[in-house]
Amino acid sequence: MSVSPTRGVEYSLLWRLLIMMGATDIDNRDGILAIDDELELLDVVRKSLDLAGFKVHTASTAQDGIELYEKNWKNIKVVLLDYVMPEMTEDLIFECLKRQNPDVRAILLTGCEDHVANPMFQEGLFGYMHKPFFVEDLIHQVQQAIDSV
Repeated sequence: MSVSPTRGVEYSLLWRLLIMMGATDIDNRDGILAIDDELELLDVVRKSLDLAGFKVHTASTAQDGIELYEKNWKNIKVVLLDYVMPEMTEDLIFECLKRQNPDVRAILLTGCEDHVANPMFQEGLFGYMHKPFFVEDLIHQVQQAIDSV
């Protein structure tokens, strides 16, 4: 994964400036849920998307992610979903999310080949990102998913 320290500082300063100017409401930010068993990745995703102005929820297990989504789905605009989770496959997690909200916007994050996402695209998957990815690309794809609603 590539992270630019300078870019992070730019986002941080911009976000703080927007808050000080009253240009954004912290409690009214678009919610993102990231489900991944890689804690380091979750931390980078959370910090990067938070600095970009999103309210980020994280879960390191499939069950925690499903429960968090069931409780907060009305405030979560996009779900970032790891392809390989220890206790449940990504397609089952996606199915559980869709039961709660058939219009869920999910982006699959994986180190696997592109073709693994094809069956999920047929079920309504919004996007796919191959790990490692650039934070700027993640932010762009998340914003595209939000704008598509």
